[in-house]
Amino acid sequence: MVRVFEAVLLSLLTLALVGCGEPKPLTVNASSPPAGTAATSPTATQPAPSADESYIATGPVVVENQVDVQAQREGIVFQVFGDTGGVVRKGQLLALLDNRQLLAEREAARARMRSSQADEKNWEAESRVAQVDLERAEEMWKSQLITKQDLEHARYKVVAGKYEAEREHESARNVEAMLQSLELEIEKTRIIAPFEGVVGRRYVRAGQKVAVGDRLFWVTATAPLRVKFTLPERFLGRIKKGQELEVSAAIAENQKHMARVIQVSPVVDAASGTIEVLAELIGPAGNWRPGMAANIQIDGGR
Repeated sequence: MVRVFEAVLLSLLTLALVGCGEPKPLTVNASSPPAGTAATSPTATQPAPSADESYIATGPVVVENQVDVQAQREGIVFQVFGDTGGVVRKGQLLALLDNRQLLAEREAARARMRSSQADEKNWEAESRVAQVDLERAEEMWKSQLITKQDLEHARYKVVAGKYEAEREHESARNVEAMLQSLELEIEKTRIIAPFEGVVGRRYVRAGQKVAVGDRLFWVTATAPLRVKFTLPERFLGRIKKGQELEVSAAIAENQKHMARVIQVSPVVDAASGTIEVLAELIGPAGNWRPGMAANIQIDGGR
């Protein structure tokens, strides 16, 4: 019975395998995307900006002359004349350091110079007298009225007189140089404005002790106003010297000016891929001040 059952089971399995064919492969039409799905490409990009679009750059309003006035020597501030916001002219006195000791030393140097000049003239006269004595000694030697030693003595006296006159001359020049040095030190006690402008900041007060290099005032010019900004490297060759641009204040778009390009960097900054441009405002600046932010419009961004 067992053998009959196994034979029947084997026959059923054989029939099942014969009735099942090989599975048909599933095919998909790659050129026909499913309905309702948009075809996309991995290399699709955004459309390039139009050549007529404008580019807006931002930069600060600057001036060429803007500097911290520093102390050139140590001293006590004797008096302050300049203050924050004050308009100054070139060479105007801003502050004065205590220079009484230097003034006294200058007077002493002047006295030494006058004394050296007098000694120099005295030795020049002595030299001329020695020259006359030598001429007389030579005549007397010819007449055998003096000895050879007397003649040589007269000659040596002339040489010595010339050297003494030269020494006094150099001494007078030395005192004169010392006097000039004192004049320069006295000039350093006078803190003056290096150019015309305004005092942006004052760092000192009367009675304060300052050292060499200490900041005393910050002086800035008020004109001409310029705008410094950067542009992408694609503008290299498109922005040229003399080109006029429209500039507006960042805090007030209605405050607009025209500016003329006066400098374009000939190289591209490798770190940022930009070029630096400097433009100068045309005409009166109105309420514009150094340090303000400005927007610069460049037509045709690409």
